Amino acid sequence: MRWAEGFIAVDWGTTNRRAFRIGADGRCAEEFEDRKGILAVPPGTFGAAAAEIRSRLGDLPLLLAGMVGSNRGWVEAAYVDAPAGAEEIAAHLTRLDDERAAIIPGVAFRHGTAADVMRGEEVQIVGAVAAGLVSRSGLVCHPGTHNKWVRIADGRIASFRTVMTGELFNLLKEHSILADLLAQPTEDDDSFAAGVRHGLDRDDLVAELFSVRARFLLGETKREAAAPYVSGLLIGSDLRLGLRDAPDGELVAMGRPELTRLYGSAIRIAGRSVREVDGEQAFLAGVARLAELIE
Repeated sequence: MRWAEGFIAVDWGTTNRRAFRIGADGRCAEEFEDRKGILAVPPGTFGAAAAEIRSRLGDLPLLLAGMVGSNRGWVEAAYVDAPAGAEEIAAHLTRLDDERAAIIPGVAFRHGTAADVMRGEEVQIVGAVAAGLVSRSGLVCHPGTHNKWVRIADGRIASFRTVMTGELFNLLKEHSILADLLAQPTEDDDSFAAGVRHGLDRDDLVAELFSVRARFLLGETKREAAAPYVSGLLIGSDLRLGLRDAPDGELVAMGRPELTRLYGSAIRIAGRSVREVDGEQAFLAGVARLAELIE
């Protein structure tokens, strides 16, 4: 593969995939996003799904990240143990499709009884480090379906902890007794701030969730306040864990802007300064750095 002449980078998640054609100059020349995450691809048809990407963006090598390398994806790509940086990750790619495609490995953290894994976020972390978007030592909050609190040391992923905040909110919104109240949009408003403060200050999440419904039924709060309050409550509880024993250095919220805005606001309520970094920019920097290291 002649990666220097250009390639296609794919952030292939559980429900969505984003593909970017990277030119010889290292810049994104074209991209698309659709709902064909790994759960939408029947077993045995990932080759055809990859061919579809090439039909849209060009007959180029593929550099694949995310859940496509999980046990439910195209081929399971083994994890690299933390601490891990760009060099370790690039050295453990899983090659396939006659060497015209490579899956980026996830990163695993093991320490005593602690165990955690990530797939996809590692590309954004190494990209942010390579592009100078984050310092070589610090703490990154990476919100999403599964929020990651990532400690960076010497430019490498040193350790991390996952919190299922986004997934829990979606489950409550779709399947819980609160579903009718959570259909409203989530805004960064006074209700959100109140939820954040409660989540930061008190360890009663599962009880407070029911109180949201009770206050509405008793006429003590309005329907439109429920969704931002619950979002803030979950994020505040998330921060309560993630900021525990957090270092005093740089703190960055990285990911989709609509999520980093909420987390950034919550982190400031917690009394910490924070910078927001766009996850797409970090991802593109990450795949560019890994492509430089591919032999």
